[in-house]
Amino acid sequence: MFDFAVFGSLFLTLFVIMDPPGITPIFLALTSGRPAKVQRRMAWQAVCVAFGVIAVFGICGQQILDYLHVSVPALMIAGGLLLLLIALDLLTGKTDEPKQTKDVNVALVPLGMPLLAGPGAIVSVILAVQKADGVTGQISVWSAIIAMHIVLWITMRYSLVIIRVIKDGGVVLVTRLAGMMLSAIAVQQIINGVLQVIHTA
Repeated sequence: MFDFAVFGSLFLTLFVIMDPPGITPIFLALTSGRPAKVQRRMAWQAVCVAFGVIAVFGICGQQILDYLHVSVPALMIAGGLLLLLIALDLLTGKTDEPKQTKDVNVALVPLGMPLLAGPGAIVSVILAVQKADGVTGQISVWSAIIAMHIVLWITMRYSLVIIRVIKDGGVVLVTRLAGMMLSAIAVQQIINGVLQVIHTA
């Protein structure tokens, strides 16, 4: 039988961590100025990249971390620093310069990873897979992961309608807002990593 408790628990956890509503302004800011067809493709690519990363770590994540001698707090701090660099670009308006971003596929970095498939999501999936009992538990876990990525795709895919409403001026405002939100997320992630290092020391 399908374990709805396991499904619901992991789905809600990933929803809070991956935050589909919160990713919308960041997605709009990072993909602004591109044709609608390209933006739709980038939404699909970002979800595919995130799912690929999550799947790899779900299957053999702990072995990867152990082999590289990388701790979870280190992963969190590194992800936070990368997000902070992106946030600073959004805040200072550097992403508005076509020469710097025209050929950059933001669907891979930072959208796919570490925004969607960040340390929090990776760790949650690793723990869920390890705790899942039998085939039923595994099916429930992977169903929750797939369902979450479908929600992410739908959210980003249809957020493109917002661009037609807010126009260029609104995109600039959303970009600055996204930069502030992303910088706060990045700093919090770094703080959480540092606190875990102190706690385990």
